[in-house]
Amino acid sequence: MRTPSGIECAYFYGNYFRGKSDEECRLIGKQKAPNNWTPDLCLTCPIPGILRANACKNMSFTPKISKNWFLGKRHVTIASYCSKSNSIVKSPHVGCGMCHPFGEILDD
Repeated sequence: MRTPSGIECAYFYGNYFRGKSDEECRLIGKQKAPNNWTPDLCLTCPIPGILRANACKNMSFTPKISKNWFLGKRHVTIASYCSKSNSIVKSPHVGCGMCHPFGEILDD
C-alpha cells in the first residue's frame, strides 16, 4: 500500500473505506509515545528501499525509533536478522549472502 509520503510499503496499512482515515505501520505497531508511529516517519523509513532491493523471505526486521538530539526529529532505524543463516544482516539491501548467492546466476 502507498504510504503518506508516496512510497509503496508492505508494512503500511490504511483504511479509507466510507470516510475512515485509519493508518498504521504494522512493522512498528501500536506503541506508547514517544515510540509511537506517526505518518512523518514514512518519509525517512529505510524499509521500502530494502524491500525493493532485497525480497528475501528469511530476513526479519526489528524497528527502532530514534531521535536526533541536534535537530529533534524522529527517524526509524532497522536491525535485520536472517533466519536461514541465523545471523545478523549487516547490509539489509544486499542480504546475508547465504540465501541468494550470486554464483548460481553467474555460472550460466
